[in-house]
Amino acid sequence: MAGASRIEWTDMTWNPVTGCDRVSPGCAHCYALTLAKRLKAMGSERYQRDGLDRTSGIGFGLTVHGDLLDAPLRWKTPRRVFVNSMSDLFHPEVPDEFIAAVFSTMVEARQHQFQVLTKRADRLEALAAELPWPPNVWMGVSIENKSWVARADRLRNVPAAVRFISAEPLLGPLDNLDLDGIDWVITGGESGPRHRIVDAHWIRSLRDRCRAHGVPFFFKQWGGHHPTSGGRLLDGRQWSQWPRPKPRSSARLSPRG
Repeated sequence: MAGASRIEWTDMTWNPVTGCDRVSPGCAHCYALTLAKRLKAMGSERYQRDGLDRTSGIGFGLTVHGDLLDAPLRWKTPRRVFVNSMSDLFHPEVPDEFIAAVFSTMVEARQHQFQVLTKRADRLEALAAELPWPPNVWMGVSIENKSWVARADRLRNVPAAVRFISAEPLLGPLDNLDLDGIDWVITGGESGPRHRIVDAHWIRSLRDRCRAHGVPFFFKQWGGHHPTSGGRLLDGRQWSQWPRPKPRSSARLSPRG
């Protein structure tokens, strides 16, 4: 439930929660759902719970794995860690107490940078004041098209040292996205046999707006049948810019007790 990652903007994944369901168009071809089906068929004990996807009637059941909470404490080499690549930490079925326990681990494992990404921005905003926000926790929201830019407004109310947006898969232009208070933008096209084509103008427009606002820009992929099908070059170069954590006041400096 943890291991090296091929995702260009992280080093490894940590999955104390598995299972999810679809909430917006970016979820339509969810890689985690496809992988979970395969792992269930292989007999993986962490993927045996069935779940109901609200959109399609399929899915994989959300499960919390308390035995994995302390895993990052055993990793001595500093790493970038993507939290819950196979779920969403702020899914409504994840108990508040378990979210707090995940944050407690991230506070203690200060040698790592933790990258938390959610589509449940409303719950993130609601719980933010009850959670600690150490400088090694980066908080992001997924925004795939202009209909979901309000997630960035929720994120702006979170006192994370790095607030980032994952515009992947990018399914439309984001000209109405407010970059105020945003420290990093990741974007890219979709991959997989049913991938939706990304328009190069959408990518260039987002890059140019990031440059104008001084926001680091990371272009992950053009996408295609495979993640590497289209490569990573945008106008002849790779864009792999990284954020710099910014100190922000937090409602809490230690986990709930």
